Amino acid sequence: MLRKVGDTIMINDQTNLSERAKNLDAPKKSWFQRLKEGLQKTGKNFTDKMDEVLKGYAKIDEDLFMDIEDLLIGADMGMDTTMNVVDTLREEVRTKGITDPSVIKNILAEILLARLEKYGNEISLVEKTPTIILIVGVNGVGKTTTIGKMAHYFKSKEKSVLMVAADTFRAAAVDQLKEWALRSDVDIIAQAEGSDPASVIFDGIASAKSKNKDVILCDTAGRLHNKKNLMNELNKIYRVIQREYPEAYLQTLLVLDATTGQNALSQAKEFNSFTELNGLIITKLDGSAKGGMVFPLQSEYGIPIKMIGIGEGIDDLKPFEAREFVEAIFSTEKFEK
Repeated sequence: MLRKVGDTIMINDQTNLSERAKNLDAPKKSWFQRLKEGLQKTGKNFTDKMDEVLKGYAKIDEDLFMDIEDLLIGADMGMDTTMNVVDTLREEVRTKGITDPSVIKNILAEILLARLEKYGNEISLVEKTPTIILIVGVNGVGKTTTIGKMAHYFKSKEKSVLMVAADTFRAAAVDQLKEWALRSDVDIIAQAEGSDPASVIFDGIASAKSKNKDVILCDTAGRLHNKKNLMNELNKIYRVIQREYPEAYLQTLLVLDATTGQNALSQAKEFNSFTELNGLIITKLDGSAKGGMVFPLQSEYGIPIKMIGIGEGIDDLKPFEAREFVEAIFSTEKFEK
């Protein structure tokens, strides 16, 4: 049941879930199968076209490299990343004396994989230390839904989880997060719409400390159009966390919508300019032909991708695995090293 403590609403771990909330059937397909299907649009936008291009070449020449450049740009990898990748490909072909166009695909896959593996991707949890994860991002990217799925993921790893509904600006954000708390069967701290977000964080920390929570997931507002207010709000939240729970391990993760393509890069740059980002979460990859945006995000800004979402189900958010991602884009179970 819901219980109210002052202006703060709490949902107990023992809350009786509705039949709809209980309906969390285990996925019948493997994660890789779902990932491959989710990235089908990106795969068709890139690998199918690449296969066609390679068929038209009996040898490797500069025209082939130019065609590959066009394909990478078309897959939303961006100009800078594309030029860097093709230069690396060109050098690899030259130094190894490769002349057969048919092996280009595997070489390119390994180059892209190496770029993604350069940075650590796993969300770090410190043993016997509570972790506070602050979720930021513009409205509409799926922050609240992502937090709900993250709660389910961490609970499946036998971690005690608390949600903190500090997006008090967007209408229905608090109610939406409460629904996810029911679905994931975790506690939530929330106040009325329009409340001071830092006050909600304060209450959340007090609850987390009293219940020895392992992971505290904090939603925040996404008013990037009013950057000054957002910066002030985040800075106030950081001060509360540092004052009230200095021993906690704090991470700030930015949620980005894959369907926005290159606009996601602009958002990453903007947020990274006024807050230190520890990682990225990419949502809606299943609805996008722009999965190539993952590569410039990580390589140009040096921010690791922590999790990706490829569907609406509660299990459709998982830690980012670089090799699985590249294999799914290249439509293969594995590629040769």
